[in-house]
Amino acid sequence: MPNRGKKDVRTYPAVFTKDENGIAVEFSDLPGCFTCGKTEVEAVARAKKEALEGFLFVSERDGDHIPAPTSFDEIQLEKGEAVVLVTVRMDIVREEEAKRSITKSVTLPAWLNKLGMEQNLNYSSLLQDAGKEPST
Repeated sequence: MPNRGKKDVRTYPAVFTKDENGIAVEFSDLPGCFTCGKTEVEAVARAKKEALEGFLFVSERDGDHIPAPTSFDEIQLEKGEAVVLVTVRMDIVREEEAKRSITKSVTLPAWLNKLGMEQNLNYSSLLQDAGKEPST
């Protein structure tokens, strides 16, 4: 993981456009990075969590070029638009992603499943614990 132990703060300007349906949010520096919300609070939260964090994480993972942010005072606005600076800590995003649980299907023989049910085994915990043990 790059920047391990260091803060990796990224701030990008987002253009918020309000209409009768809610608030659209677009990061003009990051094509395809957009979201929306019904309220200002929801739009800001989604801009950070759904849009910017996700876009930057996937771009890093895939090795895509991530452009530098445009200065907020260089953004050309139209009526009904506002610039909001959105800041994320990518070191935290990377750490959260590494710890995230995912769902996997596991095929077991019926007899093993029956034994596990009789013993009240939690197969998820069992597999996680086994994966953490060093192999011999």
